[in-house]
Amino acid sequence: MKKLAPLLIMIAGILWGCMGIFVRKLNAEGLFSMEIVALRATVSCIAMGVFLLIYDRHLFRIHLKDLWCFLGTGIMSIVFFNYCYFKAMTVASLSVAAVLLYMAPAIVMVLSYFLFQEAFTKQKVLALLLTFIGCILVTGVITNPGTVTGAGILAGLGAGFGYALYSIFGRYAIEKGYHTFTITFYTFLFAALGTWIFTDQQRIFSVATGNTGNLLVCLSLGILGTVVPYLTYTLGLKYVDNSRASIIASVEPVTATILGVVLFHERISVSGVLGIVLVIAALFICNSREKENEAS
Repeated sequence: MKKLAPLLIMIAGILWGCMGIFVRKLNAEGLFSMEIVALRATVSCIAMGVFLLIYDRHLFRIHLKDLWCFLGTGIMSIVFFNYCYFKAMTVASLSVAAVLLYMAPAIVMVLSYFLFQEAFTKQKVLALLLTFIGCILVTGVITNPGTVTGAGILAGLGAGFGYALYSIFGRYAIEKGYHTFTITFYTFLFAALGTWIFTDQQRIFSVATGNTGNLLVCLSLGILGTVVPYLTYTLGLKYVDNSRASIIASVEPVTATILGVVLFHERISVSGVLGIVLVIAALFICNSREKENEAS
């Protein structure tokens, strides 16, 4: 399983990058961003709950003293991250918001150094730089910066911080011995509870059950776009350190960009292609480092 860990994290990033397909459909049906987040968290929580009832009910058990781990992954990470990210989109350009979000690997690296004594290595720093530069090129923030405001920068950095917190709190839960399935279920239980208070529940239910197509999109968003990637990411996190995992997961914007070109006929610049190459190069550096560790 250790050899497959980087691949599992990469699969998570790819599936997260596919979410735009489902989000665009639900947005076209009249749902706002935070309502989509609430729907995503709810479907994920229900799907994981049903799975655990069938697979092993003992995995529902957690200690009250460890509740903070799941409040961290669910509320402080998912809810806070989405709120800040959507706020950044309203006060800054999408490209600026996306680039600030992908400060997350750097935040993870710094926090993991102090909290888990994960060492800075040349490979990590190089991969981090390539990833960040690649994300800047992919989003086109240099050629089309749009609006850049203090509020936008603050919200974007908040999104990156919230995004990074999943790796931190998830690591604590893993070290306390909790199963990947348990972590995923309680993450989305608290995320669902945290987002429903900000949304119009009646509208969400109406859209989700409006027709068979909408229902399938909701299930796809919850299962393929959420449950599966969070399971694979959390499982990979057991064998890959936080900073490296965060860098590998940055394949997400590359996936989203490629899908935008293929499915929605969006244009991509030469710098965008170069950005994709740099992110892929960073993934190879991370993976080669894993192989060196195994060999030693």
